[in-house]
Amino acid sequence: MNARADRLLASFITVTALFFAWGFITSMIDPLIPSVRAIFSLNLTESLLTQFVFFVAYGVMSLPGGMIVARWGYATSILISLLTMVAGCLLIPVATFFDTYALVLVALFVIAGGITVLQVAANPLAAALGDPARSHFRLTLSQAFNSFGTVLGPYLGSQLMLRGGMFSAAGAGSSGDQAAARTASLRNIDHSFLIAAVLLVLLVVLIWAARRRLGDAARPASAAGASVLDALKSPWALFGAAAIFFYVGAEVSIGSVMINFLHQPDVLGVSLERAGTLLGFLYWGGAMVGRFVGSGLLTRMAAHRLLAAVAVAATLFCLIVSQTHGVLAASVVLSIGLLNAIMFPTIFTLTLERSSASTAATSGLLCMAIVGGAVLPLIVGRTSDAYGLHASYLVPMIAYACVAAFALSAGRVRRT
Repeated sequence: MNARADRLLASFITVTALFFAWGFITSMIDPLIPSVRAIFSLNLTESLLTQFVFFVAYGVMSLPGGMIVARWGYATSILISLLTMVAGCLLIPVATFFDTYALVLVALFVIAGGITVLQVAANPLAAALGDPARSHFRLTLSQAFNSFGTVLGPYLGSQLMLRGGMFSAAGAGSSGDQAAARTASLRNIDHSFLIAAVLLVLLVVLIWAARRRLGDAARPASAAGASVLDALKSPWALFGAAAIFFYVGAEVSIGSVMINFLHQPDVLGVSLERAGTLLGFLYWGGAMVGRFVGSGLLTRMAAHRLLAAVAVAATLFCLIVSQTHGVLAASVVLSIGLLNAIMFPTIFTLTLERSSASTAATSGLLCMAIVGGAVLPLIVGRTSDAYGLHASYLVPMIAYACVAAFALSAGRVRRT
């Protein structure tokens, strides 16, 4: 019994390292947005295409991702996803060499495709590695380490992509200086994603060494009944997918425009690099702290009640940001990260408990719903271009209200 518990713990630690990795890489898109906006002379909506192609991959790859996991098992599927992500990171220097924004978007789609398969495998795996009654706790704890990655990602990305080059005094000099600065900024993007590629290669080695232990610890559902299409027959799988869609869309939208928001003179007026540091340490850092605290609260408090409380608070916070300026607006918007902390893992496990479809099918549908991170940021970008960044926070406000409705409804329904 102790030996099995030790194996489960070792497997859980290994899987949690994956959560860190995809949080790190996903959050590096936030400083990439103002970087490509300056390099390629884009408006906010055009620069947010980075998030669009990244998260639309979830809609495209979740169905085949579920099939891959059902057919090949967790360990092999994770290895496939990590190698795909490495390929995408190495494609970034190719895109910048040809000085083509479209190729940058292709590379991001490849990276996100790998992350999609990784999430389809890792989320249910983390929930399954132990007592089913503590699945909320385990998945939230893994997500806490995912948040640690989202703290480091924007910080490192801002230090590399938003410093020097076009963001230095030389970038505003003569045409020759501007050309050299632009080239330097492109190389900074390369360096950021090459660092990510090295991290992923280390994880490939780790998973390869642990592949047998992971295979013995938990097994996915068979291919029969594992299709996302089966989850479409379950009302709660659909409701949970809608909640994931709105939550991820809100979280990604806020993070995507945060650097530009804090940079505005009527908010903090800080440099883009400084805004990126605040994003990493306060917004994403708040989510990390909240997930460690939330994992403890979920052992003492009903998951649907805690989810409802933070979703209602996030709704009100977005309303405040849309109507205020200066330090107040900055403080409130940065605090939303703390409220986001337990939303994704709690929506995920509440849905798995209530869905009449298989775990594999439901997990695939929930990961497909992460496409909300593609849709809502574009709506926020268009709203911002038309009415200003403050008004754009009304979009995530509506999204959080929908998450609150899901949580309140979940409290009225027993587990299946």
